[in-house]
Amino acid sequence: MSQAYSHAFLKAMPKADLHLHLDGSLRPASLIEMAQRSGVELPSYTVEGLYDLVFKESYQNLGEYLHGFQYTCAVLRDMENLEQAAYDLAQDNLAEGVVYIEVRFAPQLMMDPTRGIDFDIVMHAVNRGLARAQAEYNGQAEVRSGQRPPFNYGIINCAMRMFGKKGFSPYYTQLFQMLRDHEPKDVIKAAAMEMIRASVRLRDEEGLPIVGLDIAGQEMGYPAHEFKEVYEYAHQNFMLKTVHAGEAYGAESIFEALTLCYADRLGHGYSLFSPELIQDERITDKHEYARRLASFIADRRIAIEVCMTSNLQTNPTIGSAQNHNFKHMYNNRIATVICTDNRLVSRTTVTQEYELALSAVDVPLKRLKDMVAYGFKKNFFAGDYIAKRAYAKQVLQYFDKVAAEHGVN
Repeated sequence: MSQAYSHAFLKAMPKADLHLHLDGSLRPASLIEMAQRSGVELPSYTVEGLYDLVFKESYQNLGEYLHGFQYTCAVLRDMENLEQAAYDLAQDNLAEGVVYIEVRFAPQLMMDPTRGIDFDIVMHAVNRGLARAQAEYNGQAEVRSGQRPPFNYGIINCAMRMFGKKGFSPYYTQLFQMLRDHEPKDVIKAAAMEMIRASVRLRDEEGLPIVGLDIAGQEMGYPAHEFKEVYEYAHQNFMLKTVHAGEAYGAESIFEALTLCYADRLGHGYSLFSPELIQDERITDKHEYARRLASFIADRRIAIEVCMTSNLQTNPTIGSAQNHNFKHMYNNRIATVICTDNRLVSRTTVTQEYELALSAVDVPLKRLKDMVAYGFKKNFFAGDYIAKRAYAKQVLQYFDKVAAEHGVN
């Protein structure tokens, strides 16, 4: 690279993480403590053991990558643990200069009707943890005086693309029992619609910063268009939208997310520049289709939430950062936001993700500042547009200050 950036500078510069799964980002030591407190069985009760058996540096496939979520979701059905996990996640981000996060999770995975834990209780627990971290940080003298930008956050609620009839979570188990005469896909969509309606209600009636909708889970076999009505409801109620698209399926899934689900951002979007993954037989010129779609995305400034470590782990055939499609996103001037996906499962940080991206592409300071800016200009900020612009301006002025202090130009 002709432009080298120190770890200290990348850690100090203000950053945002817009693709951050709460249940994939626990501290390993906290997971052990929570499991012991809640009576959840783990395969190991040491950090080293969990890293060796569950949260590995590399995985054979997406299935192995997702294996650890059964443990994190189990402990997060305890509301004390859930609030603590949200608080810790904010603190971990602040420790490396991340001043804006959008925390996403599937609230229905944490609900337990047998213990009276409903949607509202889950959402308030997460918000309490994040709000407590925000109040502590923003109360510091340097933040109050404007020397450092304040910490802000939003919550993105995920509907699940699929789930099993038994063992997935108490909420889904009960739902299948109640709707046992219905087709599984109809039950899935009913749960998703219930979730988005409740999200809009809590945002509007109680002011919770629920800023967006997502769908998560296995992409193959569960296309975005099956959730069109759910996304239409969000769209009609001014709820912003992101979609896991192009992570494990071809570019046509990205097209669906944009045209049928009104996606404001794209989660992963990796396959946009892998035309060989297109499976729709109606698309005869795959390269031309991918080229035109990429141009459309760039022109519309639709941001892609890039999670490089996660992609390398769930798709080992990529091989290295240099082979990742981020370089094509960058060269095609697409708005990209560098994200972690899962800080625990991928054993990464936002700073490390920037280091990985910069190892693959030569990025001058102006373009690096643009990349940082996308995290604040393309976020789903809970305030109004005027407040969002003012916040982004403050953050980017701080970026210039940090660059000068580190002798970066």
